[in-house]
Amino acid sequence: MTTRVACLGDSLTRAQFSVDYLDLLERRRPPGDVRLARFGANGDFAHNLSRRLDAVVADPPDVITVLIGTNDARASLADYPVERAMKRKQLPQRPSAGWFQQCLGAAVERLRTQTDATIALLSIPVLGQQLDGPAARASQAYSRMIAEVATTNQATYLPLHERQTEELRQADPPPIPYRDPTPAASVSVLVRRALLGHSLDTISRRRGLVLTTDHIHQNSRGAALAAEVIDTWLSTRRA
Repeated sequence: MTTRVACLGDSLTRAQFSVDYLDLLERRRPPGDVRLARFGANGDFAHNLSRRLDAVVADPPDVITVLIGTNDARASLADYPVERAMKRKQLPQRPSAGWFQQCLGAAVERLRTQTDATIALLSIPVLGQQLDGPAARASQAYSRMIAEVATTNQATYLPLHERQTEELRQADPPPIPYRDPTPAASVSVLVRRALLGHSLDTISRRRGLVLTTDHIHQNSRGAALAAEVIDTWLSTRRA
């Protein structure tokens, strides 16, 4: 029997700038085992996600996965262009940790009460690859908030951040400082792919990055870990 899975998130789920973890997940499952629906929007904060659940509720799946919080965590860092992000994403207030938890909790509550789906929240990927740096610490802090929201709202917590932390510790990567990508830098990734034929993994390798292409968006190794934690949970769920 095919399991219908709705995957909610931001640009990591849309997979325009990242390797597609939905595609990797589907490849890990037996043919016909899952039917995946993508609900990813570039730049989304938890607030934005909470406002676009109508399509999911209208045609409820069997399983819902949520991967959101990377942009909320980025907004907590010094030098992040908060005002520009607020205008672009039409945020009614300045992003904060408390508001993130409130918005994510409201989204999960609606999905839980208005669908019969089983819900899983993924912790967010590691920002950057310096585990003792401010960006990585922010992604860890927001991942802990996600775990709290999952517990409070009877959802499953999937430890993507923890798996990526383990992967980075084993890789012992070069200490490349975190730099938040500008819109121009993101567009340049698309240009390199379209005009020069560079894969995301090639871009990542040339920059010396282990899991990402730009400290945020995932290469094949990073995306494979997202697919892995979901796949492991789906297998356990059916056991």
